[in-house]
Amino acid sequence: MSEFTVNMNEYLPLRDLVFNTLRQAILKGELKPGERLMEIQLAEKLGVSRTPIREAIRKLELEGLVLMIPRRGAEVARISPKNLQDTLEVRGALEELATNLACRRISDEELQKLQDAEVHFRQVVSNGTEMQIAEADEAYHDIIYAASGNDRLVQMINNLREQMYRYRLEYIKDEEQRGTLIQEHEEILEAIRNRDAKTAVTLMRTHIHNQEMTVTQNLEEEEVEEAERSKKKKKKI
Repeated sequence: MSEFTVNMNEYLPLRDLVFNTLRQAILKGELKPGERLMEIQLAEKLGVSRTPIREAIRKLELEGLVLMIPRRGAEVARISPKNLQDTLEVRGALEELATNLACRRISDEELQKLQDAEVHFRQVVSNGTEMQIAEADEAYHDIIYAASGNDRLVQMINNLREQMYRYRLEYIKDEEQRGTLIQEHEEILEAIRNRDAKTAVTLMRTHIHNQEMTVTQNLEEEEVEEAERSKKKKKKI
């Protein structure tokens, strides 16, 4: 099992600490898709009872990060093409609306923040970790959401945050796409700066579509590699 521990310095109830620890382990890939979540082993590893582990697994199931398999128990949810498509279709619609509204409502201060976020993203792509790049990408989009001025819309997008973050991280792992990400961010920023909603929405739609296509292709390649590994194991047996 991967190395991760509970940060006891956080001023949170134990059940929340355990939940946050397991969630981050899944998002970072420390707990792999398809890996079983054994309550006893996790409790021993994190130095807690099985109760907060069980509670955390239930919450992770609600977020779509864990699946309960009959006669097998809990396991880390795999990133399937169907789940990816479902999530990004919803995300795409919400982001297009947020972008449209931002073009009309963004303040000069928010526009400066978006420009700073784009510069920061470019810098992090050059020398940051995958997690740092994902966080910088998320921060860029968060400014657009806030600039929409629609609290209900922001809330709906936040409800997808964990799933979106997982797919975002998968996309960023593909180093060949990082230059495309930078270019797309710059073009979206320019369209919003010009209050050109039509262009900005079209660019955002392409931005999300490119992510879906790349992650889907990577998932298909991983499935092929996994099938090849399984064949080799069977031959050895």
